[in-house]
Amino acid sequence: MSINLIATTTFGLEAVVKRECQALGFQNIKTSDGKVEFTGDESDIVKANLWLRCAGRVWVKMGTFTAVTFTELFDRTKALPWGDWIPEDGKFTVVGKSVKSTLFSVSDCQAIVKKAVVEKLKEKYKTDWFDETGASYTIQVGILKDVVTLAIDTSGSGLHMRGYRASALDAPLKESLASAMVQLSYWRKDRILLDPFCGSGTIPIEAAMLARNIAPGLNRKFASEEWERIGKERWKQARKEAYQAIDYDVMPEIYGSDIDPAAIELAKANAELAGVDDCITFEVKPSQEIVLPGKYGVLISNPPYGERIGELKEVENMYRALGATMQTDPTWSTYIITSMEYFESLFSRKADRKRKLFNGRIKTDYYQYEGPRPPKKQKAEEN
Repeated sequence: MSINLIATTTFGLEAVVKRECQALGFQNIKTSDGKVEFTGDESDIVKANLWLRCAGRVWVKMGTFTAVTFTELFDRTKALPWGDWIPEDGKFTVVGKSVKSTLFSVSDCQAIVKKAVVEKLKEKYKTDWFDETGASYTIQVGILKDVVTLAIDTSGSGLHMRGYRASALDAPLKESLASAMVQLSYWRKDRILLDPFCGSGTIPIEAAMLARNIAPGLNRKFASEEWERIGKERWKQARKEAYQAIDYDVMPEIYGSDIDPAAIELAKANAELAGVDDCITFEVKPSQEIVLPGKYGVLISNPPYGERIGELKEVENMYRALGATMQTDPTWSTYIITSMEYFESLFSRKADRKRKLFNGRIKTDYYQYEGPRPPKKQKAEEN
């Protein structure tokens, strides 16, 4: 039976997640703001959670309809097949959001949906009492311009939680956004990658995992692992196949540096947990002192934005120095995410492309400076 699924995403990354869904073989893919919808079966729920690098969560779409009264919301929610997913001992919570809608009280909408689902399950299981000792299910009621979408979260914690981050420094870059930055660049596993503001190592680690074909969800748990309908055997088999798909023979040349020794120590620990510590070189170094290692490399970074008091001038000087460094070798490509709107003037070059992205709640631009591709002869030598 075909299941309607939703992969949520940060605004600006819909096309990246769509390409990931296509590569995974999902069907009937369509995009809209902040989400990619597709169809699949129970095995595809497992595959999406294990392999989507840039999505937020994967949801089972239960239904969508228009509702402007609580009666409509209750009746149409109750009409949906909740018993197909939630067993008699299942425990569930309802989360919600409402934007530009008649039913604007989120707490009231959550209560109505909860009541409707309970009534449906009472009919399904012929009981008035539920022990709620089984697996957990999170239902989301989302209302946008009076259109209600009801869905069940299959992921649990967000998919950016890979399981390799022991702890994080202030303002970390989400793993999902870091992977998207790499995928939006010209970098491939046979080219050098450098991140001179690597912090806890997220961009180099995500690049190395991509190069080695390491599934991003291998080292974490998911809410739907405990669901009866999916079954633990599917998860066990999918993980086995994902481990077999890892290519440890790939040795990408990746460098990460940062001025903070504590950040570099954390980056090394994170890389070890991710299984890529042998192909990333981390070092403590101010960005002004970096030397480009080799030709036709790719610099991808999330530098400081200069938003803290007293930091602006220092960051401006960093950007100027980075621009000067990149001018020393025109074979390199540069990709920088920052909220500083006049970055191009400091870098002394207009970007070839700009993409609007959100780093958390901070509105940023992804500046893309695309150098030449490596000559075919060099590619052959590197391979």
